[in-house]
Amino acid sequence: MKDSDKIEGERRLAAIMFTDMVAFTALAQRDEAGAMQLLDEQRRLIRPVLAKHNGREVDTIGDAFLVEFASALEAVRCAVEIQSALQEANTKRPDAEKIVLRIGIHLGDVIHNKGEVAGDAVNLASRVVPLAPPGGVCVTAQVHASVVNKIEFGFESLGTPALKNVAVPIEVFRIAGFGGAVSQAAPTTGRRVEPVETAPPRDRLAVLPFSNISANPADEYFADGMTEEMILSISQIKGLRVIARTSVMRYKGADKPIGEIGRELNVGSVLEGSVRKAGDKLRISVRLIDTSNEEPRWSQEFDRKITDVFEIQSEISRRVAEALREHVLGIPHAAGSTATRSTEAYMNYLRGRLFWNKRTEEDLKKAIDFFERSLKTDAKYARSYAGLADSYAALALLEFMAPNEAYPKAKEAAAKALSLRPDLAEALTSLGLIKYQYDWDWKGAEAAFKKAIHINPNYAPAHHFFADYLKAMGRFDEALAEIEQARELDPLSLAINIGVGHVLYLSGQYDRAIEEYRRAVELDPSFMATHLWFGRPYLEKGLYAEAIAELETAVRLSGESTLALAMLGHGLASAGRKDEALQILEKLKERSKSQYVPSYWIAVIYNGFRDREQVIAWMRKAFDERSSWLVWSNVEPRFAWLRDDPDFSALLKAMNFP
Repeated sequence: MKDSDKIEGERRLAAIMFTDMVAFTALAQRDEAGAMQLLDEQRRLIRPVLAKHNGREVDTIGDAFLVEFASALEAVRCAVEIQSALQEANTKRPDAEKIVLRIGIHLGDVIHNKGEVAGDAVNLASRVVPLAPPGGVCVTAQVHASVVNKIEFGFESLGTPALKNVAVPIEVFRIAGFGGAVSQAAPTTGRRVEPVETAPPRDRLAVLPFSNISANPADEYFADGMTEEMILSISQIKGLRVIARTSVMRYKGADKPIGEIGRELNVGSVLEGSVRKAGDKLRISVRLIDTSNEEPRWSQEFDRKITDVFEIQSEISRRVAEALREHVLGIPHAAGSTATRSTEAYMNYLRGRLFWNKRTEEDLKKAIDFFERSLKTDAKYARSYAGLADSYAALALLEFMAPNEAYPKAKEAAAKALSLRPDLAEALTSLGLIKYQYDWDWKGAEAAFKKAIHINPNYAPAHHFFADYLKAMGRFDEALAEIEQARELDPLSLAINIGVGHVLYLSGQYDRAIEEYRRAVELDPSFMATHLWFGRPYLEKGLYAEAIAELETAVRLSGESTLALAMLGHGLASAGRKDEALQILEKLKERSKSQYVPSYWIAVIYNGFRDREQVIAWMRKAFDERSSWLVWSNVEPRFAWLRDDPDFSALLKAMNFP
């Protein structure tokens, strides 16, 4: 094999499997002839299983196999059958002749060149192998996400171990029932083991909304603020994975058992609390609960006199963080704070984030209003500036405001936030978003995202927007890892859930993309963006009726937004319904006389007609407007037919793609 940066060839998504024979080197030094005989026997046993599961043997490297599969499901089934076959064979062999393998599998982008494969996917698969126990199989988060609901085996999370030369943390899973001491290998009947239901990892934690049990309902603000402050403080602890506020707030007032919440959020630990205020006295009760048995692991009450609300919230959050270090992780940490002493500024910030998450034009404008109210009360509140930046960037991305009008405002707000708090993960994330979507500063964007994730690995939007950047770079395996990490932190976020579908769509995995969009629809059938993007994989598969049905729903839910109409026009044109598509095209051109209509989406409609001249002309206008959507043009399937067009290539080159 050659280094990926020296190979030019066809890129494709594939599952890569590495095998490694345990203790082979030592055996070869002791008994070379015996080692070679064992190696031949290993190959005799393994090769028929590879062929059965459509595995392509790329290379044998000493005692190791490098195998490529078209799907992760085939790779996992093959690995399990290999280990089952070896377990059975080893029961009839003396210890010195047992064949024991470790197997690692990763799903990602590979480069093909003259029969060889290379790239990050190959390197990552090789890094995962040593994590598997003797006789075991380890897979990356990408493989786990692809097969978890399709096979009958259980999985155990190994967390996010440090992998040599791999900068982005990736969760690794072990297939339950395989591995351990060779002499104690589990007996098998046939080729499969029963599913093992594993408890959610204890280091995944959710802070449930604190209950206000005061007589005065107006004290609800303090309970909400306590929840937010607790999430912020605990999120700073390295090694803890904390569910985002947008997901946990859905449980406010819900009467659900802790065990059920644990299963829904895949968390092993839950922190719940209550606030009782009477006169100038305040009692805050906090409990840490194990979701597997719903038993408390730690609890404490804090009695305080009300003097400074934020001082109380910060102090108690620090105390709770200390307790979690002791009862969950046992590692040192310094907790953060809200960085404002104004209740009004803080609550308006929270309201702003609430509306920002809804992603409609009306809600984004409400978010800006609340962030601005927050800053009128506290002009040095950095997090509200970051919220402003994100809201203006979202207005540009969703085509509610011209990019050259929205992004300068976003840049100004992000710069202000960083001038106040250079280490604020939210602001660094906003900066990364602006750098790649507007400035086309690819290196600067990646550096900002990585710094944000280093500072606060539990900030879900950092992983989400970094995934968006990685998609634009064509680094789909990394993008899938990041968006899955975002979803782990904020499993009920609609924007993040449809983001998973977007990675799969751009990488050509249309069936899996459709599955993800279908799940997102189940989360909230009224979320317009899900239906909007649901149409794309259907279109690429030629399922025009299904695509148009989703796009018509998006048009209805959005009140005929420009973006939804344009996508429907593209779908109709692709389906050969020319007259209807032309009606939408004329409607948008007429609309452009009174409001901003992005050129990119006019180009998309013409793309449905395969009208090269018009597509290029409108894409050039989109370039002048600095459309956010241009950043994915080099990987967007709908433009695949233009990849070799010199004018299209010139546009991409002008954007300084690496």
